[in-house]
Amino acid sequence: MDGVGFRALLADKAFDSNAIIADLDERGAKVVISQHSRRAMPRQIDAEIYKWRHLIENFFCKLKEFKRIAMRACKTDRSFEAMIYLAAAIINSR
Repeated sequence: MDGVGFRALLADKAFDSNAIIADLDERGAKVVISQHSRRAMPRQIDAEIYKWRHLIENFFCKLKEFKRIAMRACKTDRSFEAMIYLAAAIINSR
């Protein structure tokens, strides 16, 4: 994710790897990753921030209910982005 600024990464167990965590530590980002059950040394995570992951996943699930977004039917990146904004506005107005 070069060229993208962020302060934290919210992720599930699939991203619980030492390489990813080391890269995030180098960038100064907060690591909020659920731990895989096979991790030898458990890490502390911020439970309050991790709760947001569920809300974010639900939002993306609702976005995918819109056929044009799920199928990526828009021909240009700009029209796809506009469709995402429109769908987000509809979701937030419900």
